[in-house]
Amino acid sequence: MDWIVAHVRPIVDSLIYASIGTVFLLTSFWVIEKLLPFSITKEIADDQNVGLGIILGAFILGISIIISSAIRG
Repeated sequence: MDWIVAHVRPIVDSLIYASIGTVFLLTSFWVIEKLLPFSITKEIADDQNVGLGIILGAFILGISIIISSAIRG
């Protein structure tokens, strides 16, 4: 029984941190979308702006690395 408790706790903690990190990432993306004077979706999908897509991907990776570092401590 102790083995189960010792191994379930880290899994539950990881799921909680992953959920919080995902919410933070989506909130960050939403804020960036609202602050920019143009539509990111229109620029990437309709106008096929590859540069913006690369910058957006770098933004998502950067925020993900920050969240990962915060979780690890």
